[in-house]
Amino acid sequence: MESSVSTPGSDEQRLAELGYKQSLNRAWSGFSNFAISFTIISILAGCFTTYGQAWNNGGPIAISIGWPLISIPILIIGFCMSELVSAYPTAGGIYWWSGRLGGPAWAWFTGWFNLIGLVAVLASVDYAAATFLNVVLSLYEVNLLGVNFADGAHVLTETFGLFVIILLVHVTMNVRNTHLLARINSVSVWWHVIGVIAIVVVLIVVPDGHQSFSFVFTHRINNSGFSEGMYWFYVLPLGFLLTQYTITGFDASAHISEETHGASTAAAKGVWRSIFYSAVIGWIVLLAITFAVTNVDGANEAAGFAPTLLVEALGSGWGKFVLIISVVGQLFCGAACLTSASRMCYAFSRDNGFGKRVSSKISTVNEKRVPIYAVLLMATLGLIITLPALKGNGEGVPFAFFAVVSIAVIGLYIAYVIPIFLRWRKGDDFQPGPWTNGKKYKWMNSFATFWVVLITIIFCLPFVPAAVPWSSEFSWESFNYAPLTVAVVILGAAIAWFASARKHFTGQIRETDIEEALGASPDPETSAP
Repeated sequence: MESSVSTPGSDEQRLAELGYKQSLNRAWSGFSNFAISFTIISILAGCFTTYGQAWNNGGPIAISIGWPLISIPILIIGFCMSELVSAYPTAGGIYWWSGRLGGPAWAWFTGWFNLIGLVAVLASVDYAAATFLNVVLSLYEVNLLGVNFADGAHVLTETFGLFVIILLVHVTMNVRNTHLLARINSVSVWWHVIGVIAIVVVLIVVPDGHQSFSFVFTHRINNSGFSEGMYWFYVLPLGFLLTQYTITGFDASAHISEETHGASTAAAKGVWRSIFYSAVIGWIVLLAITFAVTNVDGANEAAGFAPTLLVEALGSGWGKFVLIISVVGQLFCGAACLTSASRMCYAFSRDNGFGKRVSSKISTVNEKRVPIYAVLLMATLGLIITLPALKGNGEGVPFAFFAVVSIAVIGLYIAYVIPIFLRWRKGDDFQPGPWTNGKKYKWMNSFATFWVVLITIIFCLPFVPAAVPWSSEFSWESFNYAPLTVAVVILGAAIAWFASARKHFTGQIRETDIEEALGASPDPETSAP
């Protein structure tokens, strides 16, 4: 894997060669590029919010063994994407790669999967942050403007209200300037690192006792409702959603590449490094939590809900401390998710992904060179997709919304693997950038394709017996809406493609060619020589 140092102006030159002018503000350093993917992965978000998924579907073994094992294929996917972003450092990222390697139809479907995945990630992260913030406010017995967070009533309504507030804050942050966003993401990296150290120390020192090594690395738990005979081939794989959901969103390094200095190398490194460091640090956090869970019956009764487990193990005081660190990390994560989603939306609209009239509006940038309408659109879609969270079952659990986590994983990883497959198909005719996998692409890209097909099947499966459509105990409240959503995206995208999109969506509209055709004098800093 080779690298080279970018010379001044070479970023703009490379962008012009790919057909685009420098419209966004190139204000991000290589560290900032790494920081946004590291922030979106956010071990302080995913490791805490989906801990219960692994606890109930596999138990400690799904966490201690499952996390490092599943991190390996994710890192391989990251290496494949690093090679692609090095060759094509554009804000469109994934769908653009598909268009370049396979044609407009491939770009069209990739773009829509990427969009639905990014919207689902934004929605799930901000809603999880609202859920944890609600817990913190209840522990402090906050009663504000007639809303009593401590009484346990109207939890779903209160959580949704907090979600809306958090989303509005993130919109405000994202419509300001890119310098601010870059600084925020840089601070986020240190918050995650120092916060993790603090949490691990607290989980080691404060609890009166800890679980044995044998329990953490060999104990099995099956709270799914499925039979024990289904543990290894069905229940345990469902628990892997913890890892697969947490370590996602690293395509942000590609979407920010038009705003990054030395993008052909910096963005490529940002992708794989964010995965690697998140995998290592996340595993340490998860082990610390699992060693601290000594009341197994209580943890099972709480369905592995991390805030309950932490307060049980640490007491109210230290429990609040750990939860506050986690909530702040989740807030950083949500802001970065909106940044990444808006840049992808901006790029897709720049290439007429929403039709000419709508696309021309969404692709507009303001005086601070921020794609403000793309930010607003992604936030609005995130709000809409979260509406099912207002309704829960008899116990106030918003089952319908839980499918959003699966949708995020499936949507994003399908989008990731399409250009990876196309690059594999391209073979040695592919022209790599300065960062390349060399001949190793042959087995890496083929393995990545197989892995995404496998996890797509797994996370479309029912998570509980009540979600099995032909079961006598079937309930729509427990249904996994992920496969239905994927089917709707495929069907909708196909209909739109054959109805009209194939006539106006070419995969890319070369801005530099348009300027030259109109007789404009190309900017020497944004045009190819």
